[in-house]
Amino acid sequence: MTTGTKHTITAFDDDMDEIRGLIAEMGSRAEAAVIAAMKALREHDTDTAATIRADDKIIDTLETEVERLVVRTIALRAPMADDLRELIAALKMSAVIERIGDYAKNIAKRVPQMNGKIPSSALEQLGRMGEIVVEMIRMAMDAYAKRDVDLACAVTVRDDVVDQLNKDLFVDFVAYVVKNPQNATEVAHLLFTAKNLERIGDHTTNVAQMIYFTETGENLPDA
Repeated sequence: MTTGTKHTITAFDDDMDEIRGLIAEMGSRAEAAVIAAMKALREHDTDTAATIRADDKIIDTLETEVERLVVRTIALRAPMADDLRELIAALKMSAVIERIGDYAKNIAKRVPQMNGKIPSSALEQLGRMGEIVVEMIRMAMDAYAKRDVDLACAVTVRDDVVDQLNKDLFVDFVAYVVKNPQNATEVAHLLFTAKNLERIGDHTTNVAQMIYFTETGENLPDA
């Protein structure tokens, strides 16, 4: 191997390490945002909700930096095959993780509008959804760090649970409004919160699918 080739390989590895680090930070911040948003909802903490909305700009900035580095790496290193696949997956993953942050922000936006009027049963069910999607984000980012396709597959299984909880919540909330029409506005906010959590689960599944594709070159089974 020539010195020039070694230099190119080392430079590409350095670029990829930086990109992976940024995506890991995005995932960590998105996970923290979901946790904080659910805590703010549970405790009607408007200050925390405001902080989540402000901090979402950091995730946006990280996504922009990933995009810049991916484009630069493709232009300068001319990667082929597996390397190019990982770069394209990183680009897509950053966009998906940014959307997860947006959904957490959307939940936080509803906190000031809730006035603390949330039935305990609804809080329990939404809390369960929140716990699962946070677990999914953590699993997906672990799978990315470890290049673990089995862990990536496990993420999609958890998403089925989130989808079912969302359906159950919809039925429960509609029944609640029938009996308590004066609380229709609060229930509408809860339905949107549940939908945001369901979308976080879907986007985290997309991340898992990209990890699987990066490592195998194939689509995740039953994806």
